[in-house]
Amino acid sequence: MKTIVLTHARIAAETNVIENGYIVIKGTSIEAVGEMENCPSVEHANRVINCEQAEWVIPGMIDVHIHGAGGSDVMDGTPNALETMARLLPAEGTTSFLATTTTSPKDSIENALTNAGEFIRSENNPGQAEVIGVHLEGPFINKEKKGAQNEDYILEPNVELFKKWQSLSNNNIKLVTLAPELDVDLALTRHLVETDVIASMGHTSASFEQVKEAVEKGVSHVTHLYNGMNPLHHREPGALGGALLHNELTVELIADGIHSRPEMLQLAFQVKGPEKVVLITDSMRAKCLKNGVYDLGGQDVIVEGGRAVLRSGSLAGSVLKLSEGRRNMLNWTNATIEEMIQMTSVNPAKELGVFDRKGSIKEGKDADIFLVDRQGEVLLTLCRGEIAFEK
Repeated sequence: MKTIVLTHARIAAETNVIENGYIVIKGTSIEAVGEMENCPSVEHANRVINCEQAEWVIPGMIDVHIHGAGGSDVMDGTPNALETMARLLPAEGTTSFLATTTTSPKDSIENALTNAGEFIRSENNPGQAEVIGVHLEGPFINKEKKGAQNEDYILEPNVELFKKWQSLSNNNIKLVTLAPELDVDLALTRHLVETDVIASMGHTSASFEQVKEAVEKGVSHVTHLYNGMNPLHHREPGALGGALLHNELTVELIADGIHSRPEMLQLAFQVKGPEKVVLITDSMRAKCLKNGVYDLGGQDVIVEGGRAVLRSGSLAGSVLKLSEGRRNMLNWTNATIEEMIQMTSVNPAKELGVFDRKGSIKEGKDADIFLVDRQGEVLLTLCRGEIAFEK
């Protein structure tokens, strides 16, 4: 079994910071973490990585909302599309992700779900980001807040249809975005909660009272806060007010300065606290590619100057790298490095029920680790013990 040892590292471990430490990785897992003075002999290691040039060694990030990268999209419904994403994401420090669908024809969604389920079962190789499930974004959303989702394929929330789709995915749908105000008797919401699927409100026109009722029935997550929801008003707090005021809700933030101004990211961070924020990219296939016209859910997306928009002008996902979002949040808020790790690794791992193996640097967990320099640039990423990116 291959052994990799990281030495002279400033490690953000699960419960403390080790200023000069080591990590022993055996196979896919972390075998030991500690102070450099206690580092075991490295003479039999397959590789020793001196981390003195790195500012931090931190746990790999988990992106719970990503549609595509490098010309590929989850809705392509091919193993090659997911392989491309899994291969590219470690360059931004992402070591796990939820393959995220879009509102599309039923057969396209079913093809994407079947493909993802099969990929997770058979092709999640170490040495690339791991697909740890599916985020079903739509089609159970509100047309009034469709954003870049295709209105032609929006459907009413439907428990039986969801059951069919969950079966096609081999039970890999982990998070569902829906508009709770359209979920009659909150039937789908209740089914999701009963089957340990995260119910997320998004693309919604819910009133504050409807949010309150949805939270009581188990909605626990908010898809891309601020975007795709009715805004705050002093006489009707709406979905946004509900998202900010209900402590049960974890909110997604796209920290690109385009979807939300830096001040609004600071507001969300201040109100929700680091325990209830998850950074996401919501990136589409144009990420890592040049300006041009690309497809998202059968619609043209024009990408220019870091913005991705439909011809109508609606924002259509992003081309954000999670490493950029992380760096932006550090610059735009008063978040500490530990709080940033909470928002990019710990919180998503706990939400998805994988904190026993991901989300922090600790003995026995997957060796999902990355190194950053003082500027926050990714220097090296390990996915389950294999070097997946090296600058």
